[in-house]
Amino acid sequence: MTEEIIIAGFGGQGVLSMGKILAYSGIMQEQEVSWMPSYGPEMRGGTANVTVILSDNRVSSPVLQSYDTAILLNQQSVDKFESMVKPGGLMIYDPNGITRHPERDDIRIFQVEAAAEAARIKSPITFNMVVLGAFIRIKPVVDLENVIKGLRKSLPERHHHLIPKNEEAIKRGMEIVKEARLTA
Repeated sequence: MTEEIIIAGFGGQGVLSMGKILAYSGIMQEQEVSWMPSYGPEMRGGTANVTVILSDNRVSSPVLQSYDTAILLNQQSVDKFESMVKPGGLMIYDPNGITRHPERDDIRIFQVEAAAEAARIKSPITFNMVVLGAFIRIKPVVDLENVIKGLRKSLPERHHHLIPKNEEAIKRGMEIVKEARLTA
């Protein structure tokens, strides 16, 4: 099994953190892992993306031109990466702020209203964990138990009190994700 993933959005949405937690989760499952971030010089508001590869075999290169899964959290990311999802692949997106919804009919497309759900549970900083929950529900390449272990490994100890709230957000993402229905 090899899963090649791109996660992309604005800086401040937790894109890199989500990728890091996913990578640590793979390590906890004794998978081979690659984590390659890319971001602009802005602290927040600029674009950010991370490539994560989880595999049962050695990862030869972290540089990819196409992906099995794209998790896209803003319009710029949808515009840039939608075409790079392999036919038969998976795309997950938050419709908040999206003006042109994904249009491909050769991939599976799912929506997760993560921004709205994070606001509803009064924890906007868990937005990325709602999205991560949606992903592992659709494509369980890592176990929830290992995601929690990855969260513990990724977060500084002084923030471990936030783990229960993050776990709640992951579980909510698993519950609210839905397949997008495209109209012809």
